[in-house]
Amino acid sequence: MRRPLFLLVTAVILLGPAARAHADLTLFVGTNTAQDNRPVRGFSAGLGLLVLGFEFEYADTAQDVEAGGPGLRTGMFNLLAQTPISLAGLQFYGTIGGGLYQERGAGLGGTNSGSNAGGGVKISVAGPLRLRVDYRVFSLRGSSTDSAYQRLYAGLNFAF
Repeated sequence: MRRPLFLLVTAVILLGPAARAHADLTLFVGTNTAQDNRPVRGFSAGLGLLVLGFEFEYADTAQDVEAGGPGLRTGMFNLLAQTPISLAGLQFYGTIGGGLYQERGAGLGGTNSGSNAGGGVKISVAGPLRLRVDYRVFSLRGSSTDSAYQRLYAGLNFAF
């Protein structure tokens, strides 16, 4: 009795209509707050499936030689929970993820792991073009000069 029901449910899931996937690319600039505020720039590429999305993000904070602040590069894979549609041109999301980071300068070097959490909003501008505002908190493991970084950025987002 259970086996036919299992087969029926499996067939409906596999043969039913697929959810439409949405992808987007973002180029961003912002500020990374650690020992001092330093500029950060980067990009992200994501894929959204209704409410859940996946994203890869790369960011680079330049080294500040005068203040002794090391450069920081991050590469993170993130899971996003987002509103499935825009509300008044706004699509809100929360994100959590992990990946690798690399500090350089100020006597530092090497690669280690880290995690991040945050959220933001994608604001419709015209057609597929959106403005993205994002806030993240990074927790870095290993020999980082600061175990936590905060980052605020704005960027141009292209949805397709």
